[in-house]
Amino acid sequence: MLQRRHFLTLPLSMLCVLPTLAHAAAPVETAKLRITIGGKAFLQYAPVTIAERLGFFKDAGLDPEILDVSGGAKALQALVAGSAELTAGAFDHTIQMHAKGQQIVGLVLFGRHPTFALALRKERAADYRDPSSLRGMTIGVTALGSQTQFMVEYIAQQAGVSPSDISFVSVGGGTGAVAAIRNGAVDAVVTGEPALTTLTAAGDVKLVADTRTNDGTIGIFGGLYPSGTIYARSDFIERNPRTLEAFALAMVRALQWINRASAEDIADALPEEWAKPDRGLFLASIRGTRDMFSPDGRFSVEGARIALHVLSTVDPQLRGVHVDLAATYTNTFVDKALQTLASK
Repeated sequence: MLQRRHFLTLPLSMLCVLPTLAHAAAPVETAKLRITIGGKAFLQYAPVTIAERLGFFKDAGLDPEILDVSGGAKALQALVAGSAELTAGAFDHTIQMHAKGQQIVGLVLFGRHPTFALALRKERAADYRDPSSLRGMTIGVTALGSQTQFMVEYIAQQAGVSPSDISFVSVGGGTGAVAAIRNGAVDAVVTGEPALTTLTAAGDVKLVADTRTNDGTIGIFGGLYPSGTIYARSDFIERNPRTLEAFALAMVRALQWINRASAEDIADALPEEWAKPDRGLFLASIRGTRDMFSPDGRFSVEGARIALHVLSTVDPQLRGVHVDLAATYTNTFVDKALQTLASK
């Protein structure tokens, strides 16, 4: 259910890293926006929540409602069905939808890599040698068809294991992944922070493939793999350019704020319940994954090519299909936001 949050009264330590206040240059076409997120409490989506709680959306003349759903695939479905104007999800979805003839365009890249890890339940860890050991396992993912599933399929195929030899089940967000591991419902999960730090600190899992850092992502995919993306339907973009300029401005402000802030300040800016039951573990999650956030929100041709290569490997519907990568994203709105902020 949609939840509205009050803006915070920030401590002085946080105010000192806030960028200069910036407002939309002209009235927006659509102030009220619905944004779907496949697991809002995943740390990778923190830039959206920070833009909301620090008032950056409000400063830009926007009044967004954020709908938290169980996974990226469901967030995409809401956008396509018209029940949301924007989605915060995987960059993969823009490529997949273009292959199906649906024009979904990335507007802001806030995640430079997938920020998930494949974690084996400790009882299965001793049997793991390499990705070929995934054959026959039951693996929990955020939602079927989401990027968490594609990551496992790609790793498995590189080791000669067919995805059909793995059973995938949807476990939802971080709390669902933790419960699935501790209840013995799955052999492994692919999830993000802070669930991963919670599981590893308790000795419940062993990480065997990790995309939470730049180095880990490059080791698996051969380069940085664009992930967390704000995307929209092309028809909405055409009708609402000022709205999207304002939205990009708020998101870039959030990214710049994160880039300057300490782990403690980031934790303070996020909902208090995110840090429960252990604030120390939550801070460790933030410190260990700082490089997952884009510093500027821009997409790159190289990153888009890596994403297409991975998807073409795991998704039969993309094999032999021409995808115009230049049509899957635009830096127009982010570049204008960067210019606006640089002039303040």
